[in-house]
Amino acid sequence: MERRFAPVATVHAERPETVVDRHWRAHARRALQCALAFVGLLVLLDWGSGGLTPARAGLWALLGAVAFAVLLPARVSAGDGWLAVRGLVGRRQVRTDALVAVRRYGGVAPRLLLRDARGRRLVLDSRVLEANPLIWHLLDAGARRSLALGTLRHGTHALGELADRIDGQEARGVLAASGLL
Repeated sequence: MERRFAPVATVHAERPETVVDRHWRAHARRALQCALAFVGLLVLLDWGSGGLTPARAGLWALLGAVAFAVLLPARVSAGDGWLAVRGLVGRRQVRTDALVAVRRYGGVAPRLLLRDARGRRLVLDSRVLEANPLIWHLLDAGARRSLALGTLRHGTHALGELADRIDGQEARGVLAASGLL
C-alpha cells in the first residue's frame, strides 16, 4: 500500500501569496461523513420502529444539517501581514503586522485571541498553527514586525510558548524522518 503525504501547505489558486489550512478539506469531509451517518442512523431507527414519514425524514435531515454546521471547522488563511478565519457566520481578519494583544486561553483545546490596532479580533485554534507551519511562520513574522514597531504589548509570552511547542514538533519530525529518533 502506498503511503500518501500531506503537502507542506496549500496555496490559494487565485492568490498565490495566500496560504490556507492544508487539513481543512479532510476535516470538512469528516464532518460531512459524521452528519450523514447521524442522519442515516436516525432514519434507520425511525424506519425500523415504523414511524418514518416524509415530515420526520425532513426533520432528521434538518438535524443532520445542524450537526454538520456544528462540526464544520473554520477555514484559516494567511498572507503577508494578515490572518483570516472564515466560519459559517462570517469572516474575521486581523493585521498580524499591527497586533496589539495575543491571549491564549482554554485547557484541552487551547485557542488564541488576536487583536490588532484597528480593534479587529479573531479566535484561532492553536492546533491549526501546529499542523500548518507556513501559517505559523506568517503569523510569527507579522508578530515580530508588531513587536519591532511597538504595537504588540501583550501576549509575547503566549507566542513564545507556542513557538517552542511548534518548533519542538518540527524538530522531532525532522529527526524521525532522518531515522535519528
